[in-house]
Amino acid sequence: QLQVVESGGGLVHPGESLSLSCTASGGSLDSRSVGWFRRAPGKRREGIACITSTGVPMYPELPESRIVISRDNAKNTVYLQFMSLEYEDSATYYCAILRRPYVLALTEPEYEVWGQGTQVTVSS
Repeated sequence: QLQVVESGGGLVHPGESLSLSCTASGGSLDSRSVGWFRRAPGKRREGIACITSTGVPMYPELPESRIVISRDNAKNTVYLQFMSLEYEDSATYYCAILRRPYVLALTEPEYEVWGQGTQVTVSS
């Protein structure tokens, strides 16, 4: 059964960068789109980035100057690079596997496999 695990979260100072990883087991990600979501305290979970199996990204809210999603199918891993972190970026970050193979979307019903999340805390 396909599962994903996020890693790389932790404490960072404002303005610093962080790289998160989403690694799959029990199956391959090479034919699946993958999304990154986050949930901040008191907020609904929101989608922030998605990438197709061929590496086509989408960033509906944050600019590419702040986030970059990438993947290494040989490592069965998808990454999220986060630059210039701000207090508002503090959240639990989740990766998820899209139901359809070559789609860019961040609507939660499109996703069928979710990780448990990794905590990112931005603090001075």
